[in-house]
Amino acid sequence: MDYREAGVDVQEARAFVDKIGSLVQSTHRPGVLGGLGGFSGWFQLPTGFKEPVLVSGTDGVGTKLKLAQDLNCHHTVGIDLVAMCVNDVLTSGAEPLFFLDYLATGKLNSEQLAQVVAGIAEGCRQGGCALLGGETAEMPGFYQKGEYDLAGFCVGIVEKSQIIDGSQVQVGDVAIGLASQGVHSNGFSLVRKIVSNGDFNWDTRPELLGGKSLGEVLLTPTRIYVKPVLEARSAGLDIHGMAHITGGGLPENLPRGLGAGQSIQLHPSSWVIPPIFQWLADAGQVSPAAMFNTFNMGIGFVLLVPPEQADKTIAWFESQDIAAYAIGEAIAGTGNLVGVPE
Repeated sequence: MDYREAGVDVQEARAFVDKIGSLVQSTHRPGVLGGLGGFSGWFQLPTGFKEPVLVSGTDGVGTKLKLAQDLNCHHTVGIDLVAMCVNDVLTSGAEPLFFLDYLATGKLNSEQLAQVVAGIAEGCRQGGCALLGGETAEMPGFYQKGEYDLAGFCVGIVEKSQIIDGSQVQVGDVAIGLASQGVHSNGFSLVRKIVSNGDFNWDTRPELLGGKSLGEVLLTPTRIYVKPVLEARSAGLDIHGMAHITGGGLPENLPRGLGAGQSIQLHPSSWVIPPIFQWLADAGQVSPAAMFNTFNMGIGFVLLVPPEQADKTIAWFESQDIAAYAIGEAIAGTGNLVGVPE
């Protein structure tokens, strides 16, 4: 017997690495040293920092991968993978520098996984970070045919004096919500349950979605907020706190951007909730409280800014083609979100 008879095709793995080389190269930025294929990736820290602080984040895509695999559409989940990591790193005020991925599958399909890596490369370009390397594991018997799993890891950098950690937030600061592109990458266990329990499939085209299929709408990737937020800061906007709205929705994530002794008064009618969330609520008979505690409800990222800068901040992001809304304000409290629908 040999390794191939045991289910691991080393030659296919080598061909896969060759196939993705140009994708990796397309993400390179100043600081990348060496090339693809080594045991580790090298990155030289940028100059000009007095007290540079490295900021790291790691995440996956969750059961949204099942939808991508069911529909044989693998590009967008690569963008999701990068987005989940770089948006988290961004909340500290850090600029993402480089990204690494871990991709595991039962049987390596180079065409399928090249689509995934193409999405990862696209996400890295959107986030301004280099795809520095990764690991592809072929694990026969561990995953079903056609299945794979993803994990990502990102490192960013920020000047120590410029770190955003919630301590700058003041009572009265306005919460500016930046629009999501839909469900993003959280809550898909509930999404899949709603679809499987009803008379629906991924090709169902609800009238509420304007003729688009559920699969098309739900595979829309997570928006990457890195460049417009960093540019806003460079342009002089005073951002006191930030939150990436992921699993647990606004109630769990928005308070993480606050200081001690603070809460957020939310105004749920102040922004446009995308129709996919109304469809999920109706089709699954999901309560408003459960919707807000599971999904982002149309807000993917939140900035906390001084009241006098609220209008300017909204105008800035609208000029970047990102809808923005004043969705609440910081109040004295115990770190919770007040005003969530019941």
